[in-house]
Amino acid sequence: MIIVCGIASERPIALVVDALRRRGLPYAVLHQRRFTDTPIDIRVDGGGDVGGHLRCDGRTVPCSDVTGIYTRLMDWRLLPEARGADEETLRHCQAWHEALGTWIEIAPGRVMNRASAAATNRSKPYQAQLIRRAGFRVPETLVTDDPDLALAFRDRHGRVVYKSISGVRSIVRLLDDEAVARLPRIRSCPVQFQRYIPGVNIRVHVVAGEVFATRIETDQADYRYAGRYGGRADLTPWTPPRELALRCADLATGLGLALAGIDLVLTDEGEFFCFEVNPSPAYSFYEDHTAQPISDAIARALLGR
Repeated sequence: MIIVCGIASERPIALVVDALRRRGLPYAVLHQRRFTDTPIDIRVDGGGDVGGHLRCDGRTVPCSDVTGIYTRLMDWRLLPEARGADEETLRHCQAWHEALGTWIEIAPGRVMNRASAAATNRSKPYQAQLIRRAGFRVPETLVTDDPDLALAFRDRHGRVVYKSISGVRSIVRLLDDEAVARLPRIRSCPVQFQRYIPGVNIRVHVVAGEVFATRIETDQADYRYAGRYGGRADLTPWTPPRELALRCADLATGLGLALAGIDLVLTDEGEFFCFEVNPSPAYSFYEDHTAQPISDAIARALLGR
């Protein structure tokens, strides 16, 4: 039995469910927003075996039957059901998510992904050190709350981008004159600045060792939001060099990630720079644009094939 945890209407969840259904694989969806009527009973015996049961899609699923888990959970505090809820509902919601997270962490079988493996993405500077140790080049980086240091960094490197240092998604923007005028605000919150690396964006998805690469031509610093700023982003399937594919697969394995989205840039000189590894990638954006069967690979991997 495969358990899919998250919000069923979200595209990455929906594609995995469709892939499991097409293959005729046994699965159940644990709906995150239905925490009030979805009991979880997790038990660990003296030998360390995980037991108990889940209530999914109106049926009871023994934990011992679960062999694979795909999880894409949002912060429970941001759920619509948690906004304006009474104290008892909030306590129940928090306890429910803590129990679910504990089970995902200790459940046997393939999990995409456990919180412990995903933790490196909560600090981009820390993860960048691990990426460098894996043999990738990373851009020169400054994390600071000092506007003068940020300006000196731009003077040194010319074009510079800035982004959040946390795992929360943020838009990557160029440090242009308009942004410089807002630099005093960083005194309240450290920001990550990086040397801008011109080239072609490459997104590599690793699914249990299988590699899917996408080439992105764009005229924006952050292709994900190109349309918002009047730009373009053209996505096409791309076959990476074997050495790069192996290195990406090894990076995901080294971080303990069965599923990973790796962001790179291919420079005009033929060098690859790696920016980060996403442990909960919105792979559906790339699958929808390129028809690469990423969700099908996830379904196979969850089955252990």
